[in-house]
Amino acid sequence: MRKLVSLFCLVLILSGCYNRGPITPDAWDLTSQQIDSISFYTTHHYTQNYNFVVTGDSLVLVAQQPEDMSVPDIVSMEIESETGELQKDSITIRKHERIVVADIKTLPADTIDSVWVKVARDQLTFGWIHENELLEKVSPDDPISQFIDQFSNVHLLVFLAFCVVTAAVYGLRRMMRKGCKIVHFNDIPSFYPTILCLLIASSAVLYSSIQLFGPETWRHFYYHPSLNPFALPFWLGVFITSVWAIIIVAIATVDDVTRMLPLGQAVLYLIGLAAVCAVCYVVFSITTLYYIGYPLLIAYYIFALGRQRNIP
Repeated sequence: MRKLVSLFCLVLILSGCYNRGPITPDAWDLTSQQIDSISFYTTHHYTQNYNFVVTGDSLVLVAQQPEDMSVPDIVSMEIESETGELQKDSITIRKHERIVVADIKTLPADTIDSVWVKVARDQLTFGWIHENELLEKVSPDDPISQFIDQFSNVHLLVFLAFCVVTAAVYGLRRMMRKGCKIVHFNDIPSFYPTILCLLIASSAVLYSSIQLFGPETWRHFYYHPSLNPFALPFWLGVFITSVWAIIIVAIATVDDVTRMLPLGQAVLYLIGLAAVCAVCYVVFSITTLYYIGYPLLIAYYIFALGRQRNIP
């Protein structure tokens, strides 16, 4: 009887793992317009009914159909939108307003940008705009995508790195002079702070690596973010798993530090730990873009683990 039950369970498992093969558009009863929409989605990562938020100062739309506009009209529209002088049939969408993609057209004859996107704020406010101009001034209407926007700006990262490193070095130096507990230098007998720093450094390297070697994968994640690591490609799944691990280890770190140190010293230690983590993020995020982050990460692991092992 036991063998029969085991055999039955095995059949269920194998039948559940059966792969019927990929379903292609040929297997569906789709119109040519629907197939074009699927093709556009696979390369541009968005399609009709996708929601954006305007992040630029304004978004200038054109009321007439793109094919009805001549090349001089298009050039004139670009110049006038930059100078702020709008055409009579132009529509302006302001910053922070939400829009939805209503239609997409491709005009190969357009030398500026062959892709035109029709967006709408409401039923009475809609118009056309070049795709490249649209994407420069909008962000997906998702908090994760908008968070990525803030931390993907290289210029912001460089400025943030300068501010964080300067403040962290000054603060840590003062704390060391006072004999305060600091991760890596005058550490407590807990492995959690070191793990947290290493996790943040590793995640920063992985984050920049995906942008370097899998830009389209990252671009698709940007338009369709998810915090479920099992619903993402492998490396993105690893990255999201590391983010969850950072949150869990951070909670364990706070609990361990407050248990080992008096309240005042624990607060100072956590401030110093936050400064070290911030330095790890900005330094490894930027250096990985220039391939320096990889040997630097190995050196940091050796240093951090060596210091942790020498804690009495």
